[in-house]
Amino acid sequence: MLANSLIELDRAHLIHPVSSYRGHERQGVRVLKSAHGATVTEANGHQLVDGFAGLWCVNAGYGHDSIVEAAARQLRELPYATGYFDLGSEPAIRLAAELAERAPGDLNRVYFTLGGSDAVDSTIRFVRYYWNAKGQPQRDQFISIQQGYHGSSTVGAGLTALPAFHAGFGLPFDWQHKIPSPYPYRNPVGMDDAAITAASLAALKAKIEEIGADRVAAFYAEPIQGSGGVIVPPRGWIKAMCDLCKEHGILFIADEVITGFGRTGPLFACADEGIVPDLMTVAKGLTSGYVPMGAVFMSDGVYDVMAEGAGMAAIGHGYTYSAHPVSAAVALEVLRLYEGGLLENGVKAGARLKEGLTSLADHPLVGDIRGRGMLYGVELVTDKAKKTPLPAESQPARHIFDRAWDNGLVIRAFPQGVLGYAPPLCCTEADIDAIVERTRKTLDQTLEDPAIRQAMA
Repeated sequence: MLANSLIELDRAHLIHPVSSYRGHERQGVRVLKSAHGATVTEANGHQLVDGFAGLWCVNAGYGHDSIVEAAARQLRELPYATGYFDLGSEPAIRLAAELAERAPGDLNRVYFTLGGSDAVDSTIRFVRYYWNAKGQPQRDQFISIQQGYHGSSTVGAGLTALPAFHAGFGLPFDWQHKIPSPYPYRNPVGMDDAAITAASLAALKAKIEEIGADRVAAFYAEPIQGSGGVIVPPRGWIKAMCDLCKEHGILFIADEVITGFGRTGPLFACADEGIVPDLMTVAKGLTSGYVPMGAVFMSDGVYDVMAEGAGMAAIGHGYTYSAHPVSAAVALEVLRLYEGGLLENGVKAGARLKEGLTSLADHPLVGDIRGRGMLYGVELVTDKAKKTPLPAESQPARHIFDRAWDNGLVIRAFPQGVLGYAPPLCCTEADIDAIVERTRKTLDQTLEDPAIRQAMA
């Protein structure tokens, strides 16, 4: 009765993010009641392995008492402290220092936000301020990548290059430009790493020339394109793009909202790739999703230009909840857990996940398997030779998600027929094996779908 009441209250009042409003009203909400480790439990008692860590974010896993205790201690001692008026709190100060110590290169300055979207939005403001302070206000054009995701704020959503985030919103803005995704599985130049990197470099050079090298302010890239379908560029790709930006004096922004905090293996994917961006955004794994928080890492060079440009005047950018002490206290404990064994476990679990998903390669629907660490995508097709996507009219994302859910598995099912995996780093061997076996069952059920059968005929 309680669950039914919640479903009706949800229908009547709660607006869900990135959903079909009418579709959700018909579908109804699935109410989650509890979670522990890598397992989540519905209000009706149905248990599932969370193969997606909430929304790419519960990297540490559910139910860590030490995280709850860290939040409770801070709530009792100092539940809020503004960063305005030159005020601060010990947890936020210590967290900034700990993160700077671990960040690549000279990313020694940290600006805290509530999440990834406002972190990206903050970078846009910082970049604009930087170029004005440099005496180059004409540098007001931004470049990102097709199928990239950089949040859903009013301005950041324009850097995002997914149709659902533009339709009906008047986006992107005319100063937001795109180049093609490296997308090895569907790249026109084929799957050769060198050819893919060369094509991306050529596309970026062409876009810079089209806009004017003296007008381009910044270039945004994810080490792995998450919401675009877990697209993994070749090794060395992001370094080549970063180097090209530096040659042209263009700021390079790495969006590590998804890839940060052990998701691909190391604490930050940029460090693994050997690059030092000018700005880097993080969120999600920063607090393992237990409380909201994001951050912008800023290089000393960018910081100094902004600081000198402002002099003694205030730089007018801030949020009420920037550097929230409770979020910072949680993040400090999460960081301790990562370095106390979770990163190491994630590497082992990631190797088992790779092996397990690779074993699905011979399934009639599996066209491509790609990923790194605890971040993977499985792309489904109806014809392997032609790489024919699943028919859109069969609503594969909806049906595959539902089948997996009924089978006790949470995954991300993208509209283009890609299954996304981002399990918690705490996963046991049994958790990983369950993810793989329940995926196999879901694929077998999908193969029996009449619409899929007809497309394969």
